[in-house]
Amino acid sequence: MNCYFDHSATTPLDLAISEWIKRTQGEIYGNPSSSHAVGRKAKNILELARKQMAEVLGCHSKEIIFTGSGTEANNSVLHSLLFQEKKHVVTSAIEHPAILSTLQHLEPLGLSYSIAGVDSRGKVNLSEIEKLIQTDTGLITIMTANNEVGTIQPISECSDLAKAHNIPFHSDAVQALGKISIQILLEQVDLMSFSAHKFYGPKGVGCLYKKENTNLHSFVYGGGQESNLRGGTENIIGIGAMALAAQLAVEQIKETTDHIKVLEYQFITGIKTIRDDIVFHGNSKSHIPGLISFAAPGMDNQKLLTLLDRENIFVSSGSACHSGLSTPSKILEAMDISESLNLSTIRVSFGKHNTDKEVQYFLSVLKKIWMG
Repeated sequence: MNCYFDHSATTPLDLAISEWIKRTQGEIYGNPSSSHAVGRKAKNILELARKQMAEVLGCHSKEIIFTGSGTEANNSVLHSLLFQEKKHVVTSAIEHPAILSTLQHLEPLGLSYSIAGVDSRGKVNLSEIEKLIQTDTGLITIMTANNEVGTIQPISECSDLAKAHNIPFHSDAVQALGKISIQILLEQVDLMSFSAHKFYGPKGVGCLYKKENTNLHSFVYGGGQESNLRGGTENIIGIGAMALAAQLAVEQIKETTDHIKVLEYQFITGIKTIRDDIVFHGNSKSHIPGLISFAAPGMDNQKLLTLLDRENIFVSSGSACHSGLSTPSKILEAMDISESLNLSTIRVSFGKHNTDKEVQYFLSVLKKIWMG
């Protein structure tokens, strides 16, 4: 039995999406910038996908910018500040490297930034965000939900804070689409990033929501595609597949989250019967369904991952971008989790295809590892 419990890292391609790609990729091969019939056919797919994404998110199609990934969407927002008068950014200590690493690399080019802390559950400190605002602050960027511990951030309150100071607000929502309601949140931001492979779509494609009249400078130069904001011939098949995946994810959100919540309850209840010293991280009252970060004291997480992998159980020790490294998680450090617990932590993230049988098998393997 293969048990894939790492959906926060990536999701398997939905069967309906896979079939659409197989059916379409042989027929749609034109350049959407070409004026002939083959190009127009590709252009139709592109604009239909833009319309579908807009309907899913509850915005205008002209507010959708297609990118090569969620990371690129985040990068485009931050790089744009280099061309603006106000070049200071306020962010949080638990952002994805697509934000924090980019800020570090842009600092020598003139960007400056301040980092707000979080509490022990991974929730951002709003009062600290406000204290960090400067006269030259040009952006506040706070993720919608954390990729390691699943904590959902107070986006509405962050938005109110940004509006009170007339500062554009961006949120990395890569972990959120298909798991929590996005349309309500979208109304409160100026910019929001998404990635298809997090909601059962293909890898290598993402998008950025940019509210009309929000200032954004071109990140990739070329032929002026995406309203002169992202040059390069568009990945038509990937974009079309992403839009369809987003549509399915939102249509199935209740069914999917209800199913995942049952698995989450079974797992948490079951693991507590095996060990009474398990330490769970994050906010149990406000978190992404199915994402469980926990520490088994005294058990090295890399050793546990290896033992689980041998039993065909696939989980991670945190962000997939850093999984496999024997270093403490920066996210857990920001939450003031001790190093010993940090290095004993693994992340489990369930998906819509997981079953009760898989969860029970997972628990039986953990019991064998821990109890002998």
